Amino acid sequence: MRQDPAFLRTGESRDGCRVPIPWTGELAPYGFGPAGSELSWLPTPSTWRALSVAAQTGVPGSTLEVYRAALRIRREHPALAVDAGGVTWLETDPGVLAFSRAAGETVLTCVVNLSGAPVLIDGYGQPVVASDTLTGQGSGHLLPVDAAAWLERR
Repeated sequence: MRQDPAFLRTGESRDGCRVPIPWTGELAPYGFGPAGSELSWLPTPSTWRALSVAAQTGVPGSTLEVYRAALRIRREHPALAVDAGGVTWLETDPGVLAFSRAAGETVLTCVVNLSGAPVLIDGYGQPVVASDTLTGQGSGHLLPVDAAAWLERR
């Protein structure tokens, strides 16, 4: 039964984006609530087993570990401190968004690839975290489509 008030008014449900975060275990509700508790009124897909916090902890490249790395950088990087400089928007190729912040000689740049092909990102510095695997070797790092990376230059 649909319980979302928006669904009752419009026929469109927000339930898919409101499912509880999967924490642990092999079966729904994946640790959302005490052991033996009733299932959530928002059913969790069985495919989410691999997305639980327990399943992704310590797995390089997992969504959880990318977020943890980004949060660590946000908390510790001098270019992201309150007293660091403002945001500078950078000129890029079509479909690429890039901006940076600086603290002294240290610059942290975020590059987002919204284009239809991988883009070369080496001119922005050394990668410190990326939402997807960077490819390329001799010619440099390529940022995949629909991915973002933070790069540091000192």
